[in-house]
Amino acid sequence: MAHTGGCLCGAIRYTITAPITELRACHCVHCQRASGSHGTVAAFVPRSGFKIDKGNPKRFTTKADSGRTLIRYFCADCGSPIYSHREATPDMLGIRAGTLDDSSGLKISTHIWTSMARPWSLMDPSAKKVEGQPA
Repeated sequence: MAHTGGCLCGAIRYTITAPITELRACHCVHCQRASGSHGTVAAFVPRSGFKIDKGNPKRFTTKADSGRTLIRYFCADCGSPIYSHREATPDMLGIRAGTLDDSSGLKISTHIWTSMARPWSLMDPSAKKVEGQPA
């Protein structure tokens, strides 16, 4: 099943043709600051199954709380975060789940960096929880 999505203003549109391998919530401080909220929720897909159909996302490179280099892509017009990947694993993308046009049927399987979660962050009790960065 293909998924489509895009940013708030519509300047960026994308299509995912590969299966989503995991839906993961990250509660690290970097993701909290990047989202302006409790963290991020990412749908992981191989790069080969992701295509930008419209627009050209801007990129921002930073060191994540794990110490790894993370490259984040976002809309330069409205600021919506679109996707990210680790420098060491450029072939696996974390698409921001809130940018999907239809996320029905998806469920968070893992919460990471739970040691940094805000007290008001809600976590599905049935999801796996990892205090830091998984291997």
